[in-house]
Amino acid sequence: MKPFLDENFLLESKTAEKLYHNFAKPLPIIDYHNHLIPEQIANNTQFANITQVWLAGDHYKWRAMRANGVDEKYITGAGSDFEKFEKWAETVPYTLRNPLYHWTHLELQRYFGITDLLSGKTAQKIYDECSAKLQTPAYSVRGLLAKMNVESVCTTDDPLDSLNFHQQLAREGVNLKMLPAFRPDKAMNSDDIEGLNEYIDKLESVAGKTISSFQEYIDALKSRHDYFADNGCSVSDHGLEHIYAEDYTDAEIASIFDKIRSKQNISYEENLKFKSAMLVYFAEWDHEKGWVQQYHLGALRNNNARMLRQLGPDTGWDSIGDFSQARMLSKFLNRLDNQDKLAKTIIYNLNPADNELIATMIGNFNDGSVAGKVQFGSAWWFLDQKDGMIKQLNALSNMGLLSRLVGMLTDSRSFLSFPRHEYFRRIVCNLFGEDIENGELPNDLEWVGKIVQDISYFNAKNYFKF
Repeated sequence: MKPFLDENFLLESKTAEKLYHNFAKPLPIIDYHNHLIPEQIANNTQFANITQVWLAGDHYKWRAMRANGVDEKYITGAGSDFEKFEKWAETVPYTLRNPLYHWTHLELQRYFGITDLLSGKTAQKIYDECSAKLQTPAYSVRGLLAKMNVESVCTTDDPLDSLNFHQQLAREGVNLKMLPAFRPDKAMNSDDIEGLNEYIDKLESVAGKTISSFQEYIDALKSRHDYFADNGCSVSDHGLEHIYAEDYTDAEIASIFDKIRSKQNISYEENLKFKSAMLVYFAEWDHEKGWVQQYHLGALRNNNARMLRQLGPDTGWDSIGDFSQARMLSKFLNRLDNQDKLAKTIIYNLNPADNELIATMIGNFNDGSVAGKVQFGSAWWFLDQKDGMIKQLNALSNMGLLSRLVGMLTDSRSFLSFPRHEYFRRIVCNLFGEDIENGELPNDLEWVGKIVQDISYFNAKNYFKF
């Protein structure tokens, strides 16, 4: 029986152990998509206790606590920081076989050197030990990133953001790179006419432009895209249920925008056409600048209307959706490719039933101009666990080139989430190691080790060129 979470965790053969320890483990981390708060990195925030760095904003843990019968007071409510940690600690023993059990103890080991299992009995001891360390300089935000050998982080930023904290860090000249990503979801959200108008009003102020027509709206957004580029941005990101790719004319979009600005209701078809047009503009700008564009597809968000009213979005009420993906995704990519305006593209899939769909779709638009130009992004959100990662890796292996994958990302709001890169690397090494041990791949550790290193680090370094 192997001990829990030892140095060969998830590595089921001697070959897998060699691949991980000799090739993958020493490499730095490029985290090209996350939801970290730029202000905390720029100001090198010191957290007062582990609750603040570990539980605030982590809806993975919140969902588990709710499923375990924990009152909302101790999740997002008025409970004290220790009370919230204690309720999480009491929940952890019930998370067996959920990836949270692995991540929780991996993070305690990697950041704090704690090998005790977290439970209600150990809560006070672990809370005190972690919180004491977090108040020392080595455990500041940048100290936590340095512990995980993080080289670059790419935050997720609205076009209206000033990027002042990215500028602040850049002026310091530190080794850590923090770069923005252009996330214009709110700018195309015609599902909410009132909210979109409020957004346009704010854009007028930020861009210093009057916006009374669709062309003026596009010009103002383009100025923000340019501003992001001037501040080191080379990545965009979109969180969508599915791709929008309806046919439209410029006159139709101008008319739809006029309706939006006059706060009239628009039809279902007009809504789809407006979103389709916006996606094309964003994609064309990305291509013009040589950016990487990312599309996170398949989340059914805000399912619980009552809790959405109480807590707002991104608080743990989302799930996997079963949207039709293939036809519109094909149409959208084909339109851009046909005009030679298809940027480097990463497609993230949330429904495992669509893994093979995405794995084959990317092959339609890899034109030989760039290795891995169109990527099937690593397993995302509900799928970034062992089973989900293996399914994504196998689908890509069978129908594309796993060797060109740009690796893992945290997609997290927590500075303690970076062992997910280690988790991913261990799984990759175990898959290759198993195939070698079974005689399905040659026992050429030098070459396979290089492929492992590429997937872990070098592919991302070459693809993003941060």
